[in-house]
Amino acid sequence: MQQMMPQDAGDLIAVRGGEGFDAARLARFLRGRLAGAEQPLRVQQFAGGAANLTYQLNFGDAQPYVLRRPPLGPVAPSAHDMAREYKVLSVLHRAFGYAPRAHLYCADENVIGAPFIIMQRCAGTVVRRRMSADFAKLPNAGRRMSAAVVDVLVEFHAVDYSALGLDDLGKPPGFIERQVAGWRRRWERAKLNDSRQVAAVHDWLGANLPPAGDAALVHNDYKLDNTMFAADDPGRLVAVLDWDMCTLGDPLSDLGTLLTYWTQPDDPPHVKQLATMPGAEGGFLTRRQLIERYAQQSGRDLADIRFYHVLGLLRLLVILQQIYIRYVRGQTQDRRFAHLDEAVELLAKTALQVSRGEFA
Repeated sequence: MQQMMPQDAGDLIAVRGGEGFDAARLARFLRGRLAGAEQPLRVQQFAGGAANLTYQLNFGDAQPYVLRRPPLGPVAPSAHDMAREYKVLSVLHRAFGYAPRAHLYCADENVIGAPFIIMQRCAGTVVRRRMSADFAKLPNAGRRMSAAVVDVLVEFHAVDYSALGLDDLGKPPGFIERQVAGWRRRWERAKLNDSRQVAAVHDWLGANLPPAGDAALVHNDYKLDNTMFAADDPGRLVAVLDWDMCTLGDPLSDLGTLLTYWTQPDDPPHVKQLATMPGAEGGFLTRRQLIERYAQQSGRDLADIRFYHVLGLLRLLVILQQIYIRYVRGQTQDRRFAHLDEAVELLAKTALQVSRGEFA
């Protein structure tokens, strides 16, 4: 799963073995290119995430920075795109204050062993499977977070990308058709065996393509744990993270992604089993309430939102299958991935239930 390491101090660790780089060489490269970089450099690593590697750079008493680079090993040409992330974040902050500002992009792999960007270090709280202790004490924290997540998404989709010079970031015509076909190709390359359920999901999506709508910037991985809130206010979102897949396309695909990762108290057990956010104790809005709020705030027609939810579920199950096949082939030894094939079938089951309207 694509996931940027959250930028809160509690996640900072010493750099893990095998994931370090020559800090002295980096310091020499940055001197004169980055404010404060003339001071001694100390490097720490953000502990979370399973994709891009993220580090905090401390130059003496100067404001810290964040360095992001692709994961170790072979990387698909279109994945973990540091150049794309820099292109977006170097300008997006002008119109969308929740985007961290990128300061520098380096394509020279001789510096740290991979292309990288250096960006603003955001501060705040990221909520994952458990509500933070401070937020848990506050009334309606989950409801306020839910509203903020939707409202900021609406604001993002209203950004004038042409005014920022991002017209060439993607090709909006045919975006959804390419998404459906592309994830089908990825499934065919990653599968070990045929799956009737996955095939049925592919068929349903192909038969229910929605009409093309207005184009907008699309984050492409918009979910609760890619957002950051003010440490003292769960209703105030301060940053949106993980921008390396941002493109131009159908904005409702972002809402479909949000619904894919969103859980609620009355979900079937197999959906709760895959939850990546707090459960019933969080007091979050339901998916239906998220949809209604987005429709109200954006004015967009969400008659086909079920399609986007199913597409989001297909996308996630293919990503998990890609990770699982790497484990089976011995390309990773991480035992967490040993049973992802079971999660893939659960997600396919969920997608079919959503497609039939059995739950929303």
